[in-house]
Amino acid sequence: MTTDAERLIDAVNEALQPATAYRDPSPLPATGSAPPVAQPGRPPMSQKATDVSALMLAAGAASLPIGGATSLVLYTLGHVDPVALAIGAAGPVALVLAVGSLVRAASRGLQGIKVEHNHYSGPVHQERRTAITETRGLFAKTVNKQ
Repeated sequence: MTTDAERLIDAVNEALQPATAYRDPSPLPATGSAPPVAQPGRPPMSQKATDVSALMLAAGAASLPIGGATSLVLYTLGHVDPVALAIGAAGPVALVLAVGSLVRAASRGLQGIKVEHNHYSGPVHQERRTAITETRGLFAKTVNKQ
């Protein structure tokens, strides 16, 4: 009787312990001696080769609309007067030059902002304060720091 009680206590203690590992007692499936057969679809390859292949497919698919649009523009320009064609070709170049000039002018303007010259004659009291403002949150709480 005590052996049954001890076995029952051991079983309860074992059941209360957290499971850390499990081994499936079922037998493994039997395999034959036939060589593996390639399945339909993409051929087997490394992960890097699969990634590169998918990238090439995506780039090829993305180039279709660009190529179609270019072909349509070239076909349409084939029926246009050469002067209009020259104006159309000069338009993007003029746009790039204008944007470059604007960027250069803006950078020159930003460089000139930081220069400060003060010339005084006589007793002067000068006070300079810089306020650092930080706005956060959905309801825009503003905090001023000094």
